[in-house]
Amino acid sequence: MLRVIIVVLLIVCIWQFYRYRRENREILLHNTTLLEKQIKNVGKLIVTEGNYAQVFTFEDSKKFYLDILSARKKALVVVNATAKVSYDLSKIKTEILEDKKTVIITYIPPPELEINPKIEYYDIQQDYFNRFDAGDHNKIRKRIENSLRKEIDKSTLMTNSRNRLLTELHKIYLLTNSMGWTLQYRDQVIQEESDLFRDSFIPESMKIPGNPEFREH
Repeated sequence: MLRVIIVVLLIVCIWQFYRYRRENREILLHNTTLLEKQIKNVGKLIVTEGNYAQVFTFEDSKKFYLDILSARKKALVVVNATAKVSYDLSKIKTEILEDKKTVIITYIPPPELEINPKIEYYDIQQDYFNRFDAGDHNKIRKRIENSLRKEIDKSTLMTNSRNRLLTELHKIYLLTNSMGWTLQYRDQVIQEESDLFRDSFIPESMKIPGNPEFREH
């Protein structure tokens, strides 16, 4: 009789063990699916816009006949530009380690900058032998875009766009943390919310000013 009881208890223990493993496995699969879905939801295009205005004078002169004669052209240039900084988070790459309950962000796409200047010319003065042409417009446009780029780098547009990106990454952190999982960027573990906003965490692709990965349109 004792043997029967022992066998029955053994069978019950084995059954409970496998049922527990199966339930844990089902929970793990459910959590993994939930994480994948949340990461996919984060994968959207984040766009931050800003408006800029500039006014400057363009002047050019050409000399003829052994520099005796010269021909000048001059114009007042007024610029109203819209700048957009965007992150395409559909390109974010992650790795989910089920056995370690860890989500690793392996790649964050660099920001993309788009500058759309509206250029207007006033008080145009030009001599017959030195008139405005398409080459001048291209030269002016290039000068404007370089100047705007420097201004944008120093503006709050960059900070705002980075903060919006960090907000999206924060959603992933909250979910992983609530499920008892670990979030890390490459080999750096995100142990608490404040880690996301430390300079040591911020990926190079998010450090926009002077970034060689910065993509401009």
